[in-house]
Amino acid sequence: MSLTALFIDLAVRLQSPEFLDSARHPEHPTAFTRRRKLPLPSLVALMLSGMRMSIQAELDTFFGHLAGRAQLLRTVSEQAFAQARAKLSLTAIPLLNDWLVARAEQHGFVPRWRSLRLVAADASTVRFGLRTSCLARAALPDQILFGLFLPGAELMLATSLHGIEECGERQMLVQHLDRLSSDDLLLLDRGYPACWLVALLNERAISFCMRVEKAGDGGFACVRAFLRSGLDEQVVTLNAPSRRDAADYEFNRAPQQVRLVRHVAPNGKVRVLMTNLFDTGRFPASAFGDLYHKRWRIEEAFKRLKHRLNLEHVSGLSQQAVVQDVAAKIMCDNLQTLAALTAHDQADLRAVDRINHAYAHTALKPAMPALLLGRQIARNLRDVLKLLGKHTYLHRENQSKPRKPRPKSHKFMAQKPC
Repeated sequence: MSLTALFIDLAVRLQSPEFLDSARHPEHPTAFTRRRKLPLPSLVALMLSGMRMSIQAELDTFFGHLAGRAQLLRTVSEQAFAQARAKLSLTAIPLLNDWLVARAEQHGFVPRWRSLRLVAADASTVRFGLRTSCLARAALPDQILFGLFLPGAELMLATSLHGIEECGERQMLVQHLDRLSSDDLLLLDRGYPACWLVALLNERAISFCMRVEKAGDGGFACVRAFLRSGLDEQVVTLNAPSRRDAADYEFNRAPQQVRLVRHVAPNGKVRVLMTNLFDTGRFPASAFGDLYHKRWRIEEAFKRLKHRLNLEHVSGLSQQAVVQDVAAKIMCDNLQTLAALTAHDQADLRAVDRINHAYAHTALKPAMPALLLGRQIARNLRDVLKLLGKHTYLHRENQSKPRKPRPKSHKFMAQKPC
């Protein structure tokens, strides 16, 4: 794994004509052509550094670190930042994240589970700390963040923001299915199972493993019968989806065969997992319990984004600013993950030791301006990775810490770290 080579490629990418063309907002076709104090590479590098403080504090810190100074440096005003980010395309950073994940796969950061790439899908409610504004395209304070996550690599593959009443999580998943292939294994929670979704995934040759048992008389009748049977696994046939669903999602309407697997959790709770992996030699029933548990990593990723990177503290009031901030913090988290993985390998740690991901943000932030703009990448990375290798914690298997249900309040826009 070569993190240095990856950062070198990223720095070259940020300053390439191809990235410049894709980064311009459609309403500003001549943007980023003049020489300014905040050019496009610096603008994107600033956003990818993980902005959590006020805009002016982040700007002064960024240029202070870039100049190699211990003190803050006033070079660009927050008004100039607002003008520059208004000319940045909504797809610029997501496309850059796609490029990063593809390069991470080439450099061996994404492992396989029995030759399949694991992809977890889920959604989380986000409550942005926004104040009242009169903007024509003001952001909504409550939105849904949907994500595709790579549990083995701890990388967010793709995300999208949706209104609370816009569509359900299944529809959000359908909008991202083009990112998956027959080499992927999709991990889904209990909110996703449906006959039409199973048929659509089978039509596209996408492997899946989803939890399907529900309390009482809910869910599939064949799943309830399977629970009563006491069997460890069984192949059953689901009813054919409705004609309307088959027409809407463009798949052949037919009954679907699936495999049901019983799994007993450490706390004694019985789960039923549904999959289209029928090869019992390659995919034994005993492997599905640990497999499904890997889906929980996307829940941890949402928690990390919200609490460590202050995802809900945004730097603007418009929907464009919110989308840009979310995409930037997701890519920032991906970069921190790659650094933590490399530090773990280089430090030769025990299997039970984990790099403190929260400390990764603190250690990387001062070095991010130089790393992203191609200045002394090897030396800066070497120092950061040594620091990360010294900050670990002991990972204990099968530990359970149930969350206490409580109402979630809006964060105030002014309540940010100093």
